[in-house]
Amino acid sequence: MRKINWKSRRPTSLSEAFDLDEAHGLHEKRLSRKAMEELMDASRSKYGRWITDLEMPVGRLRQLSMLCGSTFVIEYLATASGKLVIDIPTGRKISAEDLHTLQEVLNEVVGRLIKFYANKADSSETLGAIQTAMESLAFHRGNVEKHMTPELEFGHE
Repeated sequence: MRKINWKSRRPTSLSEAFDLDEAHGLHEKRLSRKAMEELMDASRSKYGRWITDLEMPVGRLRQLSMLCGSTFVIEYLATASGKLVIDIPTGRKISAEDLHTLQEVLNEVVGRLIKFYANKADSSETLGAIQTAMESLAFHRGNVEKHMTPELEFGHE
């Protein structure tokens, strides 16, 4: 089975964002839905209602994010409000793999735009690719600005 590229995934709905957070928790943290319910101190019916009705209390969103190890719901809410979300740059030295990933993202967005304008691609997928490219470039912009005074990388994987 092919490994999921979580960094390039962009939910197109709040429901998909919750699904992606749960899937990330299951695949990367080995947390079943039952384990999530227990760790969030919520009954099965309450947790299920939060997910299916898309009405999780705001105070629980960060807890969900920390448990799953992903931020799909939080990022979806921000981008749906017209905000650009990027990881905070630390000024760390960039590897060749980081630059290769940036190049892949930029090539992907240009390809999506070509297909979109030829009426061969979906607008939501194209917007997701554009969002990913803008976030990647904004990260590198911030990283270049901080390069002279790098920060310590606490909690960096």
